[in-house]
Amino acid sequence: MLAGKQLILSTKAFAKEDRKRSWGELITTFVLLTGLLVFTFFVPNIFAKLAGSILAGLVMVRAFIIYHDYLHHTILNKSVLANILMTIFGIYILAPKNIWKRSHDHHHKHNSKLFSASIGSYPVATKEKFMSMSKGERRAYLAVRHPLTIAFGYLSMFVVGMCVASFISSPRRHFDSLIALVLHAAASVALFYFFGWQAWFFCIALPFTIACAIGAYLFYAQHNFPGVTFYSNKDWAYEKAALESSSYMVMGSAMNWFTGNIGYHHIHHLNARIPFYRLPEAMRNIVELQTAKTTSLSPSDIVACLKLKVWDRQQNKMIGLKGLKATPQPRSHSTVAQVANISHEGA
Repeated sequence: MLAGKQLILSTKAFAKEDRKRSWGELITTFVLLTGLLVFTFFVPNIFAKLAGSILAGLVMVRAFIIYHDYLHHTILNKSVLANILMTIFGIYILAPKNIWKRSHDHHHKHNSKLFSASIGSYPVATKEKFMSMSKGERRAYLAVRHPLTIAFGYLSMFVVGMCVASFISSPRRHFDSLIALVLHAAASVALFYFFGWQAWFFCIALPFTIACAIGAYLFYAQHNFPGVTFYSNKDWAYEKAALESSSYMVMGSAMNWFTGNIGYHHIHHLNARIPFYRLPEAMRNIVELQTAKTTSLSPSDIVACLKLKVWDRQQNKMIGLKGLKATPQPRSHSTVAQVANISHEGA
């Protein structure tokens, strides 16, 4: 059985891009997204608008995964045209290249570490840490992991986290976040003012809400699921974090397409240079990747993931609020004052 460095090396055969396929996937996805938004804008029937808007939101998720792969230097690396397209898309999707790459690279390097900054990931506190927080700190911690925060990722994760907070933290470094925010607000106001609420709602509000909610939940559930393992920094190892702290989210073929195979997340974390369209191939050919910890998009699995709140080191598992016993008096020191900052803290 392959393990450690040998397992990582076994994935290198799949970390090779098919350049023509990469361009094909990008072009067809971007053309489909554009076509759906144009259709939604011009079609008069409100039910047709609704259908087009929902599909546009789903295709946005796929487009984001292609963008995500590009920023990992997995596909279309060193292409000037791809760089232009991806820069524009990053601003459009409210996740400019600068902030997304900084925070996401940190996430890959520190995934499942208990005592590192929660840059680019949802914060995870140990049971002991949670018990020692002040009431305000507990509320902040639980708020960022709340189902409504995830459902409204459009505002919480993208508008506020990726754009507003990142620009405030470092205006020079994240000036593109301000550009993204201003252009998005201008487009929203223009559509609403000149073409009415339906144009704004079906072409911006609804598809962005759908795409960002799916993206925020996927990002949450891929590292917060029953069976996940977290490590103290001294016990952390890259391959363990990939296989024991990243899920394989079982989906049907349609959702795998819309989500760009990101459900094969344990493989992506083992080797981020594997193009999204080769992740299933890697799993089929490497036996050790086929026994991954799983979750799914079934209602019961979603509820099970969302219930998880803190890491219990004694039980070696994530537990919900019901698993917490009577607590000592909370202290008022500000040990996790910025815990709600998912996307950009320190980036």
